[in-house]
Amino acid sequence: MAFTQETNSSAGTKSFVRHAMQENLLSKEDEYALIDRWQTLQDAKALERLINAHSRLVVSIVQKFRPYGLPLSDLIQEGHIGLLQAANRFETDKDVRFSTYATWWIKACCQDFVLRNWSIVRTGTTAAHKSLFFNLRRLRGQIEEKTSESLNQAGRVKIAETLQVKVKDVEEMEVRLAAADQSLNAICHTDSDDAWQDFLVDTRPTPEEAAITLNTEKQERRWLKQALNALPLRERQIILARKLSNTAVTLEDLGAKLGISKERVRQLEARALERMKVVLLKVAAQ
Repeated sequence: MAFTQETNSSAGTKSFVRHAMQENLLSKEDEYALIDRWQTLQDAKALERLINAHSRLVVSIVQKFRPYGLPLSDLIQEGHIGLLQAANRFETDKDVRFSTYATWWIKACCQDFVLRNWSIVRTGTTAAHKSLFFNLRRLRGQIEEKTSESLNQAGRVKIAETLQVKVKDVEEMEVRLAAADQSLNAICHTDSDDAWQDFLVDTRPTPEEAAITLNTEKQERRWLKQALNALPLRERQIILARKLSNTAVTLEDLGAKLGISKERVRQLEARALERMKVVLLKVAAQ
């Protein structure tokens, strides 16, 4: 499609917008005929004509998302993805104009794009959060315009009731929208070369700690092997099945397998653990 090639630069975007606004509109009959040819015959030319005729609709809708600071070219391309989805899903027997149906898909694609790219931290995880993200500024502006004051707690409660979300969600989103992402490479102060990342605490083990942990684990595995080897065969089988298996075997099942009662299995397990304790204390003291 032409729009994917023309929106790669600022000049290309402006040129595309101009051409989009000059495209001829389609009648309802023409829309239905083009959609039918695309959906039944996969006629690419019919789809291109349908998309080009509705590019001005995309341009109009994406303007509402420009305050979020994302490139207009990217928004236009996302809007056209919504337009393509609408062309694939539109049902001509519903007797509505294609633009009415396509508007919803264009907005949905643009909203998802904004939520994915506005911040490196995921913003809208639920329908309520998405509604809050896209409506908070508008509702806050309405309240501040009426009261001539900054948004207070009563205003936050009103917004929460309007959007059917928690007041806590309103407060958190207000903070998110007020502060943009900041690079960890950014300088903390104008009179210093220190970056924010220089003050981050690395919670990972040091090389020395990692080596000690690895050696300790190896040593513990050797001790455990020694303790197991000190057990009679049947007791070792019980410990392996009951304590060292991903899925512990019940006393009853193990008893049936070994041909003894579950109470006898319990007794042998307890005795085996005591024997292992003696061996482990002895090797650890060496």
